[in-house]
Amino acid sequence: MADVNKIAAIILGGGRGERLYPLTKLRSKPAVPIGGKYRLIDVPISNCINSQMNQIYILTQFNTHSLHRHIFQTYKFDVFDHGNIEILGAQQTLENFDWFQGTADAVRSYWQILEELDVDHYIILAGDHLYTMDYRDFFNFHMETNSDLTIAVKPMPVSQADQLGILHAEPGHRITSFIEKPQSRDLYEEFIEFEDDHEQVLSSMGIYIFSKSVLRQALRFNGNDFGKNIIPQSIERFRTSAFRFNGYWEDIGTIRTFFNASIDMTRQNPKFSFYTPGRPIYTHPRFLPGSRIENADIQQSIISDGCMIGHAAIKNSILGIRSIIGNDARLDHVYFMGADLYENVKVQEPPLGVGDGSILSGVIVDKNVRIGKNVRLTNAENLTHAETDLYTIKDGIVIIPKNVVIPDGMVV
Repeated sequence: MADVNKIAAIILGGGRGERLYPLTKLRSKPAVPIGGKYRLIDVPISNCINSQMNQIYILTQFNTHSLHRHIFQTYKFDVFDHGNIEILGAQQTLENFDWFQGTADAVRSYWQILEELDVDHYIILAGDHLYTMDYRDFFNFHMETNSDLTIAVKPMPVSQADQLGILHAEPGHRITSFIEKPQSRDLYEEFIEFEDDHEQVLSSMGIYIFSKSVLRQALRFNGNDFGKNIIPQSIERFRTSAFRFNGYWEDIGTIRTFFNASIDMTRQNPKFSFYTPGRPIYTHPRFLPGSRIENADIQQSIISDGCMIGHAAIKNSILGIRSIIGNDARLDHVYFMGADLYENVKVQEPPLGVGDGSILSGVIVDKNVRIGKNVRLTNAENLTHAETDLYTIKDGIVIIPKNVVIPDGMVV
């Protein structure tokens, strides 16, 4: 068994997340709420903790306040855990006056600190992927194959090849070539595999294990991004292996993938579950009361802590913490993220939550939103894209940004 005390986790949490806008207007992508009470960053951190890899370093850059606050409030190791979680934010130095220029440049910027750690290997993770993995299996494979670099890969349909970093591996595990988002089938024809007569390609999951000496050399290569620059050059120079992962994995890259992954969590057998025994997803403990439900019709939905629901109908939806839903409201395929606080008095009309008689369908509602009475958010005109001060439509999904007030009777 590989010694988990000899590997440090580096989580890349600095992306702008432009395709998730407006959810990323006021926060970084890893800080986006998921599953009603979690944030995306909780997934890789929890995977590390459940894998007993407790030396964790998180590189951050854009809209970092809520992400930093969440990490500080949630993750604390004591002296008996022999663990450490540290945020490494973008900074100016005498040698470097720029922000992080890419994923590899982020690691390169802090290499002097990371290199001094008493470890022999580094596992590099994305802060915005949805999956469950025991990294010890990944690390053991890396050591058993005597690899310099190991890439976690997942078989994916050929139809998605132009959106992925795909690679070719020998019948064993040795990777021989890699292409980032090829736009022509001719470029990856030899990469195609068959599984039950279905064409598939091996996709990089953006998860890597480097030995220290190899990462030191790789960071000297030209280019600032792991997927586009460092990995292709490393495959040419170092012994690189493919660790095949067959579980659920989703790169939360767009509003559509975020919405679909969220609503799927409400199903009886979701692709990603927060209910896996022995592998909890950790998050900030809030000490909220149980939800109060008054004669509501709730079907196949997730209701988080501290909600207050009137005589409403809720179907295939997620209600985040402190959600308040009025009488005769109807929610269908909605992710309502809830609120950061309760109001002692009605300082503003409408109050936080969903007002009486409002109907929401196919909607993402960010935190601290006030939706008035008899509002209809259903995208009745079937718009694909639209943007106003009060709402955005992407991929046909209506998104209400954080802190917005939707007046009584508004129709979208």
